[in-house]
Amino acid sequence: MKHYALVGRKLGHSWSQRWFEERFVSEGLKDCTYSLHEMATLDGLRQWVDEEHIGGFNVTIPYKQAILPLLDALSPEAEAIGAVNCVCVNNGTLTGHNTDAPAFAETLGGSEARSEKKGALILGTGGASRAVAYALKNLGIDFLHVSRNPAGKSIGYPEAAARALEFDLLVNATPVGMWPDVDATPWPYDLEQFHIVYDLIYNPSPTLLLKQAAAAGATTVDGLAMLHRQAELSWQLWRQQ
Repeated sequence: MKHYALVGRKLGHSWSQRWFEERFVSEGLKDCTYSLHEMATLDGLRQWVDEEHIGGFNVTIPYKQAILPLLDALSPEAEAIGAVNCVCVNNGTLTGHNTDAPAFAETLGGSEARSEKKGALILGTGGASRAVAYALKNLGIDFLHVSRNPAGKSIGYPEAAARALEFDLLVNATPVGMWPDVDATPWPYDLEQFHIVYDLIYNPSPTLLLKQAAAAGATTVDGLAMLHRQAELSWQLWRQQ
């Protein structure tokens, strides 16, 4: 059997297992499994990989950055981003990759709606936001990180709201609004100035943020297409081993 998994702290929101199980059925792969593995900490990660004969695994909140010291190698993209969401296991060697960045870039779309192309506000400073920033940089789109605790090049939410007219793209890379907290929004300000609002959350779909953005006239994108694309890219990496 070939075992794959998703590692995170809380995974009740995740649809990853469904995607992979459907892929296994469609490809007639009866010797593959995909499970959700919740971990309070990353202690014991390598022991779990060895004991369960894991061939590869995805990584989600809050471990996309914390896992880096536990890996043996990083792809150039993962090293540049500083976050990992996909790990290949080959003869005990753990190699980290980032399939979030290309998945975000490929699913952003909506360029026709961004007539002014002013730039983007990225809500959050975690692993997902790093992947988004990397993708936007490669697309030639200026951006600023927005954080509840701004430091370095990030700005706080009040400042972001005051400067919102400088941007036409808003990306939510935080878990605010994710199931079960479906009545929460990461942006309690006006949305009329944005041409596109992209929420990486896919459960629920749409989120409260996207409902409000649509009502304000923005083009909206949820995280479901990104989920599918990053999973597809992860599967390609595992199949190449």
